Amino acid sequence: MIEIEIQNETHQTQARLRFASVPRIGEGVRLREPNGMWESYDVLDVWYQKAEFGDVWVPYVHVRATNVPMAAVSTASRY
Repeated sequence: MIEIEIQNETHQTQARLRFASVPRIGEGVRLREPNGMWESYDVLDVWYQKAEFGDVWVPYVHVRATNVPMAAVSTASRY
């Protein structure tokens, strides 16, 4: 199992989850919403950072909900 930090753009949250493999950009993943329901997310970015210990690289994944209503999209991101 690989521990990956998920940065959720939709809810502005971070969480560490375990995956069997690192998802690729453009793939979809299912994550649990704060209300307990499951939601589809798109992987926007994947990168690796060196851990504070040893010669280990930690994966990070940036995601956004697949079906984001337009009211939830910031007006600043459109310009």
